[in-house]
Amino acid sequence: MDVKRITSSLLGFPLVLAIFLIGNKVVVDIALAIIAVLAMSEYFNAVSKVSNPVRWVGYLSCFSIAFIHIVPEEALRMVVTLSVPTILIILFAQVIATEMKISFKDIAYTFIGVFYVVFFIMFIAFINGMPNGKILIWYAIMAAWGTDIFAYIVGRHFGKHKFSKVSPKKSVEGCIGGVMGAVILMVIYTYVANTQWGMNYSYLWIMGIGMILSLVGQIGDFAASSIKREVEIKDFSNLIPGHGGMLDRIDSLIFLAPFAYALFTLL
Repeated sequence: MDVKRITSSLLGFPLVLAIFLIGNKVVVDIALAIIAVLAMSEYFNAVSKVSNPVRWVGYLSCFSIAFIHIVPEEALRMVVTLSVPTILIILFAQVIATEMKISFKDIAYTFIGVFYVVFFIMFIAFINGMPNGKILIWYAIMAAWGTDIFAYIVGRHFGKHKFSKVSPKKSVEGCIGGVMGAVILMVIYTYVANTQWGMNYSYLWIMGIGMILSLVGQIGDFAASSIKREVEIKDFSNLIPGHGGMLDRIDSLIFLAPFAYALFTLL
């Protein structure tokens, strides 16, 4: 791991720690909205090479994350469900209003971006708002970043079999090492949660959840790589030295977040 990558990680982790440990729902939701705006900007800048995305719809969707805590819990599911067709209606209205100067391809790229960035990040806020959310959120973070770290280490030293042309540097050995590393981290974390914080999480359940989330997170990494290959860029931006952009850093985390939320409801 290069010096820039290590330095960025050391500086960024305390910030993430402070947001999720100290911050209440309001602070977390606002922080996630800011992250979403940064990630959305990077996505729009990337796909603008092949389309003309409707940026204001994307950014307005990002800001909505900051107000999730205001919506009553019993109405939240309905609001989120209705927001999907509402955004689609607004985008098609743009095609009509501009007499097709904004094309179907433009709104398709926009809609994918909103879903990919905003809705996936929204599930991080949902996890944080769950009972024991401040404990559960770290399972998702460990599944994503633990996988990244161990996949990088194992792949660099033992990787011989290439996984996919979508991301040529990734290896089968690295992917397996990433899953194993993430699961080990989550099991250790479970021991701490059970013995120190009075939780009663099943180690077997956590191992299963860890494997699923790690694999989904790696698909998320490949998904981001496929977007970058489509528009012929290496990173979404140079916001974080050694890591690329915000979207490069959170691509696996946001992809696994909806699945993490669903699986955590079973704990």
